[in-house]
Amino acid sequence: MEKNETQSGEKKKSIVRSGLVLSLMTFASRIMGLIREMTKASFLGTGFYSDCFSVAFLIPNLLRKLFAENAISVAFIPTFKSYLEKGNDDESKKSTQDFIASTLTLVSFLTACVVVVGIIITPLLMPIFCKKPADSTAVNYAEQVQYWLAQKQEITYLTRIMFPYLFLISIAAFFQGVLNGCKIFAPSGFTPVLFNGIVVLVTYILAPHTENPARAMSIGVIAGGTVQALFQWPFIKQTGWKIRLTSLRKTFTNPGTRKVIALIVPTIIGMAAYQLNDLVSTSMATRAGEGIASSLQFSLRLQELILGIFAVSIGTVILPDMSGLANKQKWDEFNKMLLQAVKIMIVISIPVTAYSLVSGRELITLIYKNKMFDEESVRLTLGEFRFHIAGLTFIALNRILSPSFYAQKNTKLPTTAGIISFASNILLVLILVKPFGGNGIACALSIASLINTIFLFIFMKKLGTIQTGAVVKSTILYTIKISVMSVIAAVPCWFLRPVLLQAFEGHGRLISAGVPAGILAIAFAVIGVLELVITKDEIAMSIIKRKK
Repeated sequence: MEKNETQSGEKKKSIVRSGLVLSLMTFASRIMGLIREMTKASFLGTGFYSDCFSVAFLIPNLLRKLFAENAISVAFIPTFKSYLEKGNDDESKKSTQDFIASTLTLVSFLTACVVVVGIIITPLLMPIFCKKPADSTAVNYAEQVQYWLAQKQEITYLTRIMFPYLFLISIAAFFQGVLNGCKIFAPSGFTPVLFNGIVVLVTYILAPHTENPARAMSIGVIAGGTVQALFQWPFIKQTGWKIRLTSLRKTFTNPGTRKVIALIVPTIIGMAAYQLNDLVSTSMATRAGEGIASSLQFSLRLQELILGIFAVSIGTVILPDMSGLANKQKWDEFNKMLLQAVKIMIVISIPVTAYSLVSGRELITLIYKNKMFDEESVRLTLGEFRFHIAGLTFIALNRILSPSFYAQKNTKLPTTAGIISFASNILLVLILVKPFGGNGIACALSIASLINTIFLFIFMKKLGTIQTGAVVKSTILYTIKISVMSVIAAVPCWFLRPVLLQAFEGHGRLISAGVPAGILAIAFAVIGVLELVITKDEIAMSIIKRKK
């Protein structure tokens, strides 16, 4: 009994430790991503080449989201984990090695085909993004046509440069899946830092020697994707698994690879719905008024920055362990791990939400306000950000609850929940956009995220392996506790805020917005940590014990 408790305690510490390491890596990648965007702004601004680069990168990046990320997290890791659990005998190792080779061949073959076809048909896709001038009687019609032709040509050129990024990032994602399945997270967590750094470096080096900076940055994307894949290779070799290709016949007859394909299809449908969701919301935003579409994107980027630091990291760390417990049918430990991960999300996301509601204006001013991003832009973005951040906890929980299904090789139920959420969001957008504009669109997304969370909890009952009642009860009680504590921490910060703003006003945004935001963050954190320690919160106590 003591041995089992010790092992369970070690696993809990492992989640916290791995989550902290990956969170630091993710934070570093977000910082480098911010530097990459600053580089883009410096070289491309918001003019012709900036628009061309953004559209050109959209297609391979969309395909990356649909295939590379989900194929690995949803399908490959749980299946790979089941192979690892079979044992260390020669026959088990051979079947695992065959599965790795078959999956790598599948990823390489399919993405290579998509890249070749994509490069060929790119000109046919341009009418979607480039609208031909219609008024032939306009005084500047000839100039409009010339601009349209130049835009088509440049977007086609840049898209063809960057389409191979899909192949490279898919291989990098495959390597990440192998490493994460072996509980090695740091190398994969560091690769986004490398990617952003390489893009910045290549842009600065090549921009003076290329026809325009957009082409230099496009080459940087390809260089960054290559480094992402190559950097992980030595760590793969250390695991003992060989990276090699096999025949297509063996690939499509391998039982593990066929299982991966079966798991991928439903998630692609769900992700396609999510992308369509974003497309429809953006379309409605452009009809709601000037500046709303762009301010929504700024708000979402800020939310994603906050979310990506912890939610994605913990979700990535927990999936391999949950898959292993599911394969061994150790459901008590599975439930404990799930509940601990849920509580970690809650203890982080709710206080972050409370702080963001207090200091949202200062955060937006500090990060975005510059030149064309004026006080009206701050006002628009702030209103939408407050509604976006209200859904942070639900989005974070979804990043934990969905892997609990994937670990049991069930992709249909979370996909169904995602489709319900998508439909709810579209309906709510249609209802709320007219009276509330961008705030209504942001509110719709947060409510849809809540609906997704509710349906994930409902669908848990169908699995029969999760103690749904106990998990839901503990989640609700812990949410109430942390919410009350967050309000207690936020109240003094709310009254301190105007004093700080008055004290530091008139010194530029780094001081007038940055210093108050920093002081408020420290004050909020100190009060929050004291509350956790005084109440002997189990998550806080586990971190303190680990440090001792």
